[in-house]
Amino acid sequence: MGSPSMQYNSSFGGSDHGNITMTSEEEGGGGPSNMTRSLVHLDSEFPPDYALPINGYLIPPLILFTIITNSLVCIVLLKPHMRSPTNMLLVAMAVSDTLTGLTPVPQYLYFYTFGYHREWVPYEWCVVNSVLGRALPTIFHTASIWLTLALAAQRYICVCHSIFAKRWCTQQNVLRTIAVIYFLSFVVHISTFLDTQYYPTTDDSFVNPKVGITVRACKMVQHEWFAKNHMIFYNIYMWFRIVFIHIFPCISLVILNALLIKTMKEAKKRRAQLLRQNKKNECKKLKDSSCTTMMMVAVVGVFLTVEIPAGIFILFYAVVNTVVSIADFKVLFPIITLILNFFILLSYPVNFFIYCGMSRQFRETFKRLFLRGSQSPVEREHSQYMTLANENGRCNVNMANTTSTTTSAI
Repeated sequence: MGSPSMQYNSSFGGSDHGNITMTSEEEGGGGPSNMTRSLVHLDSEFPPDYALPINGYLIPPLILFTIITNSLVCIVLLKPHMRSPTNMLLVAMAVSDTLTGLTPVPQYLYFYTFGYHREWVPYEWCVVNSVLGRALPTIFHTASIWLTLALAAQRYICVCHSIFAKRWCTQQNVLRTIAVIYFLSFVVHISTFLDTQYYPTTDDSFVNPKVGITVRACKMVQHEWFAKNHMIFYNIYMWFRIVFIHIFPCISLVILNALLIKTMKEAKKRRAQLLRQNKKNECKKLKDSSCTTMMMVAVVGVFLTVEIPAGIFILFYAVVNTVVSIADFKVLFPIITLILNFFILLSYPVNFFIYCGMSRQFRETFKRLFLRGSQSPVEREHSQYMTLANENGRCNVNMANTTSTTTSAI
């Protein structure tokens, strides 16, 4: 019987973890080898003392809660009077976050909640385990990262470069951006569907090996093209992910958030001047713009709170597996993966509460979902937090009319 597989996956980095292969013979080596992997066994990938409570008992109800909150976000933001370029991005983010957490839930329920993680992974579950637990979560999470970057960039353009915003920040352009992001996310990780083959096999039970019980398992074998070029592929793929899916988006978001915060401070000084000049209408509109910016900063801030540690961890992991070898870290790797993965999933429902707490119009529209006989749209006055977008979806920072019927972006 071959040594158990050491394939790691997670929703924040399933692909690179899945492509980092270690068998018991190579744990002390400095990088992944092109050796064929053996039978698939989850307890050999993640310590059950951590994986069982996290994947089996904490994540399923958390994802159910995320489905509820993000579904409500989508319902509210897709109301006709709430549609805007910014809200389209927020809906796409909610969908991506939900799918990132939802796709691995079937395997979590079967293996951890129902207790089948101790045995070899059955052949019928091998492809499901790879696609739902590794490939799809990584694709959707990559889309979430790039959508968050697009959201911050759009807000920065609307606030600081209004001339370009009128031409660039349209609903049509945003929908195109969303489509391109999903397409590129799939293309970047398409190898996760192609690098491995699974074959049925029969072996002694992992749980009761001395009793003579045999079970139907699956053997995981790398495709020949991948095995021959394993190190080249690994380095290109891993470092592309580190740079363009983790480091560059996080650094860009930190810079954009800092610029938006600076803009809010300048707007605060401008409001004080307008109040001294008794220009209350202009002051109110400037406050609305700052509040919208504040909400976007909060959304990005929550994102960075969990993504920066994940990015640093993946960078350190790549260095350990390509430059130096630290045996203790490799032992801790699956535990850290589980914890980071859980906190990323925990951040997904938070946006709903940010919208409820910081957007009066979102709250009013949300309430109307449960109030009978109140089907008229929410008044589109300047409420607390509105995207600066006119009826045909173009951002506008020239707030000349107090009673403007601008499309809300919560």
